[in-house]
Amino acid sequence: MTSIVIVVLGGGMVLGGLTKRTNTSTGQAEIPTMISPSAATLREITLLAAGDVIVHPPVWEQARSDSGGNGYAFAPIFEDVSGTIGAADLALCHLETPIAPAGAAPSGYPLFNAPAELLDGLKQAGFDGCSTASNHVLDQGFDGIKRTLDAMDAAGLGHAGSARTAEEAATPKIYDVGGVRVAHLSYTYGFNGLKPPAGKEWAANLIDPSAIKAAARKARESQADIVVLSLHAGTEYKHTPNADQERWAKEVLAGPEIDVLLGHHSHSVQAVEQIGEKWAIYGLGNQVARPTPQNDKDREGVMVRLTLTETAERLWRVTKAEAIPTWLQLTPKLRVIELPRAVADEALPAATRKTYQATLDRIAGHLRLRGAAAGGLMVFGASEAG
Repeated sequence: MTSIVIVVLGGGMVLGGLTKRTNTSTGQAEIPTMISPSAATLREITLLAAGDVIVHPPVWEQARSDSGGNGYAFAPIFEDVSGTIGAADLALCHLETPIAPAGAAPSGYPLFNAPAELLDGLKQAGFDGCSTASNHVLDQGFDGIKRTLDAMDAAGLGHAGSARTAEEAATPKIYDVGGVRVAHLSYTYGFNGLKPPAGKEWAANLIDPSAIKAAARKARESQADIVVLSLHAGTEYKHTPNADQERWAKEVLAGPEIDVLLGHHSHSVQAVEQIGEKWAIYGLGNQVARPTPQNDKDREGVMVRLTLTETAERLWRVTKAEAIPTWLQLTPKLRVIELPRAVADEALPAATRKTYQATLDRIAGHLRLRGAAAGGLMVFGASEAG
């Protein structure tokens, strides 16, 4: 039996006869997809992956304002991108912050504790689940992990990367996507010097290529068709992968276990690279974050949408890779903006659209640093020079 494993680092791939579609969320023509006539009758799914979700004080203050001062309403922050997120067959976010007890005051850096209402906001935005392995996963200790996963279960969000029991840690997270079984793995480079309790080292996953491949094989044994790997690694605010990212990507993508790599942590959009026939999406930037001191790089993000096609029975491939740049608007309200649609919105002032276009092209430039455009990655709304 052949399975597919996806590691989030980036890219797309084209195969055999030609089809062309129009993207309903952007109104733009999509890149041609090459598939054989026989493959056209087989199954296909879309996977969307977004960047880090980090609840700094300005984020929860906006959610507080949007609720009218009664609790927190996070869904409005994602309104502009929710249509695209919800349209994917499987949409995954990266939850970097633990969840606080109900009614408790939230906290920011260095030990995060986000309002539980965040999870309802992510669910309403269209996300199906999130990776949770990050350098902040242990900010509130093992109790924080348990509380976060309990709250994610209650909100209807899947999770991978941390666990409440050894049995849960050893069980791959598998989503049933219209009969297609998609496994999700999540690992981080470290915990900011914190450690899980003795005897509970399984509570959060540290990057170890051998362990990752073993988990991917176990997912295959559990009948996963596709396995997605999220890695939390990189150098903050750098647009190119560091040596560890490159080494890990090559190692996990070298064998048959992993097919796609999704990257988080750098808080800046990083290059997408094709490694052999597979793709590494090194850094998706931030979906939403607003740290202090402020840095405009952390306002940049990208949603990567991958089309996976069953090109033969039980054989899946990425047949299309698309990037949809995002930008965090600060005023009049903090909102995640879907840049391709904003650039095309003639109701906006020309100066605003020009600024958005420059931002979109800058993000496209980061994504293209490792030749992803030649490999077939399409960045919606970007100019040729972007």
